[in-house]
Amino acid sequence: MSQSRKEIQKNNGLPVAVIGAGPVGLAAAAHLLARGETPLVLEAGQEVGANIRQWAHVRLFTPWRYAVDGASTALLAAHGWQVPDPEEYPTGGDLVDRYLAPLAATPELSSQIRLGARVESVGRLGFDKMKTTDREKAPFVLQIRWADGREEEVLARAVIDASGTWSKPNPLGAGGLPALGEKALRERIVYGIPDALGAQRGRYAGRTVLVVGSGHSAFNAILDLVTLAEEAPGTAIVWAIRRASVGQLFGGGESDQLAARGLLGTRVRKLVEAGTIRLVTSFRTLRIFPEGAAEGSTLTVEGESRTLTGIDEIVVATGARPDLSILSELRLDLDPAVESPRALAPLIDPNLHSCGTVRPHGAEELKQPEEGLFIVGMKSYGRAPTFLLLTGYEQVRSVAAALAGDWASAREVHLELPGTGVCSLSPLLEGASACCGAG
Repeated sequence: MSQSRKEIQKNNGLPVAVIGAGPVGLAAAAHLLARGETPLVLEAGQEVGANIRQWAHVRLFTPWRYAVDGASTALLAAHGWQVPDPEEYPTGGDLVDRYLAPLAATPELSSQIRLGARVESVGRLGFDKMKTTDREKAPFVLQIRWADGREEEVLARAVIDASGTWSKPNPLGAGGLPALGEKALRERIVYGIPDALGAQRGRYAGRTVLVVGSGHSAFNAILDLVTLAEEAPGTAIVWAIRRASVGQLFGGGESDQLAARGLLGTRVRKLVEAGTIRLVTSFRTLRIFPEGAAEGSTLTVEGESRTLTGIDEIVVATGARPDLSILSELRLDLDPAVESPRALAPLIDPNLHSCGTVRPHGAEELKQPEEGLFIVGMKSYGRAPTFLLLTGYEQVRSVAAALAGDWASAREVHLELPGTGVCSLSPLLEGASACCGAG
C-alpha cells in the first residue's frame, strides 16, 4: 500500500469499499458519488459484469426500464449516453456492453474500479470477531488477491457487499447437499443456463439432456434445448422437478405484468402438453453414476422413488446461495433459513412471497451488528430466488444515504415491482416463486 496503516487510520477520507462490479455494485458506487462519498469498487473478474458475461446469451424478462438505475443513468447522461428503448428486452451481453461498460468508463467511476481484485476476507483492523471495545472505530480491512497472485490489504470506512451468488450454485442433490457422485461427474454437469445454441451447441446436439429445476432459469435452458432439438435430430429433453404436481409451476401467464416472464412459462407448459419434453415430477436426486466403464458412458440418475437412465448431460438450474466465507470475521445477524439479513427474511421468504410481493426495504433492514457493513443485491436475498434489479437499486440508494448520514432519506424507501401473476399469501410450492432468474 502507498500509505502505512497508521497514516490511513488518521485519514478521515477512507473510501467505502464495494465488493462486486455488477449492476448493483456499480449502482452503489454511482449513488455514493452522488452523495459526495468515495467508492472503491473491487471486482474479481477482468471486466465489469464478469458474472453476467457467463450468461450473456440469456435474454432478461425485464425490459430496459426495469434494468437500469437512476443515479447510474444520470451519470451516464452527463456524458451523452442515452438509455436504450425502455421496452426492449436486453440479453446479459447487452446489459454489460450497452450499460455497465459505459458506466464503468465514465471519468467519475473509472478511477474508482479495480479489476482482477478478488476479496478473500474482510475484517476490522486489529480486531478479531471476539473483540468489542472500540470495535466500531476501527476501519475495515479487506484482504485482496490480485489476478497475478499478489496479495494486498485495503482499508475502508464501510463495506457494501454486492458480490452476488453466481459463484455458489445450489447442488443437484436433494436436501441442499450434493448428490452422491455429483462432484466426481462434475464435467457432465452445467449449473445455470448453458449456451446450447451457441458455444456449447456441440455438447448437447443429439444428446439426451436432463434439466433439473423449476424456476425461470430452467425454463430458459429448456426452451434453448427444444430449439436445438428442432435443428439437431436425436436431441431429447428430460425435465425433473421435485414438486408432485405442476400447480402454479408455469407462473402467471397473461396475468404476469412482465410479459416476457409470463410467456416463458406459457411456452414451456405447451411443450409439456405436446409431449416435446418429458416431465418427471416428485423427483429428488440421490445419486448419479455412469452406466458403463467406457469414457462417455450414459448416466443413471437415481431418485428417491424412481431412476432415470440413458442421460448424457445434466443441467442444474436450481438457483444459488450466498458465499458468506469472506465475512466470517465480522459480526452478522442472518436468518438461519433464508441466510438473508434477519430483518429482511420475512419480507422475501419464498414460502410466502414472489418477487412481485416483496415490500420496500433498505438500509434499515440490511444493516448488520457490524456497523458500516451492508450486504446488498442478490446476496442480500440469501437463498431466496425472488430478486429483481429494481430491488437492488433501491437498496443501494438507501444504503448510500445512510452512509452519508441521511437516515431520513435512507428510511424513506419506495419500491414498485411488477406483479408476477402467481402472488399468494399462502405458501408457494417449491419453484413457483423462482420468478426472477437472470433479471
